[in-house]
Amino acid sequence: MDTYAVFGHPIAHSKSPYIHAAFARQTGQALLYTAIDAPREGFRDAVMQFRAQGGKGANVTVPFKEEAYRLAGVLSGRARLAQAVNTLRFDGAEIYGDNTDGAGLVQDLTANLGVVLAGSRILLLGAGGAARGAIPALLAQGPARLTVANRTPARAEDLAREFAALGQVSASAFGTLAPEYDLVINATSASLAGDLPPLPESVLAGAQFAYDMMYGAAETPFLALAGKLGCARRADGLGMLVEQAAEAFLLWRGVRPQTQPVLLALRQQLTGC
Repeated sequence: MDTYAVFGHPIAHSKSPYIHAAFARQTGQALLYTAIDAPREGFRDAVMQFRAQGGKGANVTVPFKEEAYRLAGVLSGRARLAQAVNTLRFDGAEIYGDNTDGAGLVQDLTANLGVVLAGSRILLLGAGGAARGAIPALLAQGPARLTVANRTPARAEDLAREFAALGQVSASAFGTLAPEYDLVINATSASLAGDLPPLPESVLAGAQFAYDMMYGAAETPFLALAGKLGCARRADGLGMLVEQAAEAFLLWRGVRPQTQPVLLALRQQLTGC
């Protein structure tokens, strides 16, 4: 039976084993999927050991996505753009690296949530790895403009310059943002600490949709604030998690699973209803 795994540190909280087991049952694929907690300084050794034991592929989560990018000998176009890898496939002597995060985000927004990205004004908060993975996929949808805002404006400016050839992308500091965006996406890690990115409240008050890449049993602080300020349409990143996993499953197995039943079951697990 083919074996797959997700590597991270920590990893006990990961929903990936549940998601891929559900995909396997749904599609009739015979596979085993486990979670591996790799030491911070031992990611490469852990992956190579798993591969030597017959592993066929792996997902990679924090803090190893950049290291996985360096480990892969062959990269997809979207992995090269993101400079981060969240999916590995072991092709004989080669290690193939892909990044399915951006595709998962766009699929969740457009297919699951009905957000029209073409012609829209998008604000992306953060300039780290999550933002890097999202920018090419968002620009491919043809928004009117995409603004990247960050606590350190220079990092946002670097990203805007790097991806300028892909579409209308600019940079901003948080403090200079105006209420002129249709969709605001939180790609910072602030929600993990129960914190908020320091953007003016008017930006959320004027938005049509607020999206947080983080998720939990209750609304994240970012989404709760958006609701308080009158932003009626809000969503967390659980759908993105499931959709990026489906992209990885397709890469490994050549079949795309249905995501809605898995997303619904996960939501019920989180909320208890």
